[in-house]
Amino acid sequence: MKHIYTILFVGILSASTTATFAQDSTNYLELGLTQNKTGNYADALRNFSLEIEKNVANPNPISFYNRGFAKYNLKDFRGAILDFDKAIELKPTYFEAFIARGQSYSKQENHKVAIQDYNEAIRLNPLEATAYFSRGISKSKLANYRGALSDFNKSLELNAEYAPGLAARGEAKAHLADYKGSIEDFDKAIEISPKRANYLSNRAYSKMKLAEYQAALKDFDEAIKLSPDNADDWYHAGFCKTQLENFRGENGEKGALEDFSKAIEMDPSKVEAYYGRGFVKSKLGDPRGAIEDYTKAAEIGNNESAKIVYDGKMTKALLDELRNGVQDKVKIAEFTTERAEVYFNRGSAKAKSGDAKQAMEDYNRAIALNPIYAEAYFFRGVAKSNLGDQRNAIQDCSNAIKLNAKYAEAYYVRGIIKLALGDTTGCLDLSKSGELGYNQAYQVIRDHCN
Repeated sequence: MKHIYTILFVGILSASTTATFAQDSTNYLELGLTQNKTGNYADALRNFSLEIEKNVANPNPISFYNRGFAKYNLKDFRGAILDFDKAIELKPTYFEAFIARGQSYSKQENHKVAIQDYNEAIRLNPLEATAYFSRGISKSKLANYRGALSDFNKSLELNAEYAPGLAARGEAKAHLADYKGSIEDFDKAIEISPKRANYLSNRAYSKMKLAEYQAALKDFDEAIKLSPDNADDWYHAGFCKTQLENFRGENGEKGALEDFSKAIEMDPSKVEAYYGRGFVKSKLGDPRGAIEDYTKAAEIGNNESAKIVYDGKMTKALLDELRNGVQDKVKIAEFTTERAEVYFNRGSAKAKSGDAKQAMEDYNRAIALNPIYAEAYFFRGVAKSNLGDQRNAIQDCSNAIKLNAKYAEAYYVRGIIKLALGDTTGCLDLSKSGELGYNQAYQVIRDHCN
């Protein structure tokens, strides 16, 4: 079954955001709110940060809440939680912030903590449908389908035409083997949102469980037209066709064999598709091909997916981008052999040519001449990382940050090296880097922090 869960923020641009503030030449809060509305989250984040910095003596919970919203949409869930923490500290009755923080915890699969936030939001505002819906999602993730069903019922009492709520209840009913009730909910959800492929897929799944294979196949086919790259739909379409004994396609139509092959093309690790294709090949008189697919299924089933390891060494392209970004900010100094800038720039040239060891010697000399040279510490850290000395690379990035608390690139590099060493606090460094304007941090956060 394909999960349909969707998390939505509530009240993000509600009337509470229209409170008046001291006039300034630039209204960063209003700029940020407009950018959040249009999906320009990176720029919104920067403007909320400027608003927070401007009003450090009189912090506004709305600024922290909306910056958290921007971070959430940039997949920086840890950073979002920190901002929602602050919004709640400043305004303990901020039920929207409790919901938003809960949704951020949900994205980290920390559903037990998320439920605590939803409970508090419901206590503060018992008529907020989103809180019940979100709590139902977390209960479903914890396999508490009866509890989830109760929450979805309450959510739909408050907002009867909410298609995601209907679909979520439909999925909970399917988990409880109430397939007819599930189909009824998906019928309503599809009536409201007819172009949602996952609604069609989930209705098809319930029909399949009732052995209504022809009707299920029609829904899977419609889902595939809307979203052709979903391996699950291809697999389930193939399964339905095996039940209908449509093993090989005829007259231009695909049979089970083609559907299982397509599922494998979409997801080469999809063990059940190999098993299904093996079954079909056996039916079609291809025992050798069947054995190959059954063997592949067994191999994959005994080999858990390997985790992606983020390499602590920087790629040349990334290094060039970092160097160019920093060096664009560096102005030429009057030449003298006793100026640290001479050694720094020579070191950067050597590093760019691939000689990290010689580059590090020049950075050492630059630091000896100017012990508060943040860029020299930073690039010496990068050189150390390329030579495999990750822990000392972290220390140099930390030195650079001590000298320049807004050194976004140093937070970025320190963050990804920490992740390479298995230290998840690297995600906080990446969040800080993004907050300071280094948008590349959010790609790493999306891939490795959630």
